[in-house]
Amino acid sequence: MLTTLKNAFKIKEIRTKILFTLAMLVVIRLGSQLPVPGVNRAFFSDWFAQQTGDAFSFFDAITGGSFINMSILALNISPYITSSIIMQLLTIAIPKLEEMQRDGEDGRKKIASITRYVTVVLAVVQAAAMSIGFGRQGLLMTYNALNVITCIAALTAGSAFMMWVGERITEKGIGNGISIVLVINIVSRLPQDLANLFEQFVVGKFGSAPATAVLSACVIIVIIILMVVLVIVLNAGVRKIPVQYAKKVQGRKMVGGQTSNIPLKVNTSGVIPVIFASSIMQTPIIICNFAGYQGTGFWGEILKGLNQNYWCNPSQPIYSIGMLVYILLVIFFAYFYTSITFNPLMVADNMKRQGGFIPGIRPGKPTSDYLTRVLNYLIFIGAVGLVIIAILPYIFSGLFGAHISFGGTSLIIIVSVILETMKQVESQMLVRNYKGFLND
Repeated sequence: MLTTLKNAFKIKEIRTKILFTLAMLVVIRLGSQLPVPGVNRAFFSDWFAQQTGDAFSFFDAITGGSFINMSILALNISPYITSSIIMQLLTIAIPKLEEMQRDGEDGRKKIASITRYVTVVLAVVQAAAMSIGFGRQGLLMTYNALNVITCIAALTAGSAFMMWVGERITEKGIGNGISIVLVINIVSRLPQDLANLFEQFVVGKFGSAPATAVLSACVIIVIIILMVVLVIVLNAGVRKIPVQYAKKVQGRKMVGGQTSNIPLKVNTSGVIPVIFASSIMQTPIIICNFAGYQGTGFWGEILKGLNQNYWCNPSQPIYSIGMLVYILLVIFFAYFYTSITFNPLMVADNMKRQGGFIPGIRPGKPTSDYLTRVLNYLIFIGAVGLVIIAILPYIFSGLFGAHISFGGTSLIIIVSVILETMKQVESQMLVRNYKGFLND
């Protein structure tokens, strides 16, 4: 990785893209400190500290602290991410959108334009909910129509600006703009989280039990390294299905006969199942917080079971049933999301039209059935890997009280984006070398 960066800085074109990307990231971090006009930031910090749910902590992590600071970038790119997921699902459900996607570059531009409009609409809705809901409780110094409109406009503009920055990084930077913005937000919180871990388990015990403190430090480092390695292995795992193309005559030439493969990733759905599962588990908690419901009686116990902070607690094992529900949701969404993004029947039909076949498998439906069996096997392995990465932080939180804003989900996002970005830089360097070779 370091060698790739070193070689990239030697090429002026790529060096310019990297520096532009870094400049945009600096602008984002500066913007995350600019408060929304008329907002009482102390109120929101106090309210946030009283929350026991994990949803707000994760949301604050993906916004890089902008949410708890109630800055103009408080919504960050969350409306754009939600909009992209919605459009991806609608592309499967609405034939017109599916046709646009098949139209090539023009179709993708139209879908991207629609995604931007949906992003703005979602940003307005979220900004209005926050401005009105929190404004009545004391978020706004003076709760009136003008301040509410100002807050909505500022939060919506901040979200639109983040979307614009992400697209500029994709266009003029090193690419993968929205993902890079998401990663820099999460990474900005890591130093404080790691400092809190070492303060709790190492520094606090060093005076009375130095051996225990050193052992705790080693355990923390080993666990983090193992989780990173597991994420890398999970993202890099690929099952290559060999494909043979039959020879055919075109004019006076014999063409075809090549051997190719269909790469099926082990983690076919990425981090989406974890995000969907977490969202479903946390939505009732968020609604109750907004409604002021404190959670007593039977329904209060249900809410505690949905709250990750109560999982794996030896003194209250009944609440860990919620973790079992979470695991089932992750596995379900892994299968669901893959089923709408990869169609074995369509792949089999395309192979048949192009004269391709899998050795030992007949074209058509047998090929589709074979791909489905392999895919189901890979999805299960990938889902199990996601579950292990996602629940490890909750296990240590319940057993040892190690509360951090980032978890397995954040780690998957960070590692995946870094690996993908490095691949893009290497491909740009490769294209640049080919151009240089041709020019010489």
